[in-house]
Parts: sequence; structure tokens; C-alpha cells
Amino acid sequence: MSENLDQFDIKLNEELQNLQECQKNKNLDSCLKCENIMECELRKGYVKAVYESMNKGQGGDFEF
Repeated sequence: MSENLDQFDIKLNEELQNLQECQKNKNLDSCLKCENIMECELRKGYVKAVYESMNKGQGGDFEF
């Protein structure tokens, strides 16, 4: 992995770590198996970070 991470990639990595820790704590290998998937703020934060990393903050929003 490149050491030249921008603020969006750093945020994405942080959100991914939070999500993976939650999955580990619940003994899950996927959010799809979690009963709280639709209300989960961690997952929403991760999805938002993915979108922002893809567009590098250049506008738009992502609703799901």
C-alpha cells in the first residue's frame, strides 16, 4: 500500500478498522449477517468514507 495517503484514504482506513472491529466483536465475517445492518452508524460511516475516497470530496452525496 502506498504511503501517500490523502485525508480521504486515511478516513477510509479508520472507518474500515472500526467496522472490522465491530464484526470481530460480534463474531461476524460480514455486515450482511448482522441484524442491525439497516440502522448501523458504523456501516453508514464506512460507506460514506468509501464514496468520499472515490470522489476525493469533489461534490455530490450518497444516499442509501
